[in-house]
Amino acid sequence: MFGLDRFLGAFSADMAIDLGTANTLVYVKGRGVILSEPSVVAYHVKDGQKKVLAVGEDAKLMLGRTPGSIEAIRPMREGVIADFDVAEEMIKHFIRKVHKRSTFSKPKIIVCVPHGATPVEKRAIRQSVLSAGARKAGLIAEPIAAAIGAGMPITDPTGSMVVDIGGGTTEVAVLSLGDIVYARSVRVGGDRMDEAIINYLRRQQNLLIGESTAERIKTSIGTARMPDDGRGSSMQIRGRDLLNGVPKETEISQAQVAEALAEPVQTICEAVMTALEATPPDLAADIVDRGVMLTGGGALLGDLDLALREQTGLAVSIADESLNCVALGTGKALEYEKQLRHAIDYDS
Repeated sequence: MFGLDRFLGAFSADMAIDLGTANTLVYVKGRGVILSEPSVVAYHVKDGQKKVLAVGEDAKLMLGRTPGSIEAIRPMREGVIADFDVAEEMIKHFIRKVHKRSTFSKPKIIVCVPHGATPVEKRAIRQSVLSAGARKAGLIAEPIAAAIGAGMPITDPTGSMVVDIGGGTTEVAVLSLGDIVYARSVRVGGDRMDEAIINYLRRQQNLLIGESTAERIKTSIGTARMPDDGRGSSMQIRGRDLLNGVPKETEISQAQVAEALAEPVQTICEAVMTALEATPPDLAADIVDRGVMLTGGGALLGDLDLALREQTGLAVSIADESLNCVALGTGKALEYEKQLRHAIDYDS
């Protein structure tokens, strides 16, 4: 069996997958991150069967714009699989896109999972990856992958704190000697921020906007704290007026976005404070020296590092490639499997 495993390995490009709520990234051994696409699948149901029409970028364009016969969904919710069949199709599609060789070769795949994932959720991810054509599926905890990808010295006997803000979850973890000392997962991330903007505009301006517009507002002028001048920059947005039902164009300022995002930002700050309180004193002393590392797409929210610095009094820095940190870390776990084997779970 071991010989066959090695034989198949010679033909395949082993890969690491960051199966995110918002985006899926694929890292191929020896080549780095070669695919980054939205975790969205569009399908239509015919005779009770789901037929996939588009995956990734093409499917994202359809979100909120599909006719009744077609549905565009995100199979991942809060970092775990919500729709098993569609997720499997999505993983298959991405593996095929990356793996252009013969169907004979079966890659070994390592996938990162949120620290708070239950055994059932982990099994669902593993099953999906195996059904999608992997010969072996390993799982690695997201905070460990994020810390490795950010270049933190996690194998040293010193404390490191990483805050990974993804699409569905924020993972706060304290690491030492290559493993998690304390971790907390809160179900707040980029999606919750989009929702907060949608709800704010509905309440304050009677304007209904879609998810893609909310995301555009967040990435363009999103900020975690009030602008110094009390207003900041602004942008034009379009939506539907809830009072008379007609399309309407209006302006939104940075101050309004900061107000809308106050609650999710506060939840993230509280998760960091709770983690610091639960950290053993010697490791807490190391964190005072080294500060906190922010990774994930949510780390790019304007002034989030300043908001955290004000709450905790610690130095807060943003990882160089914060969007790709988890994928790069999962990829490094694949490259340096012997040194990091304690962090990879092949059999739960």
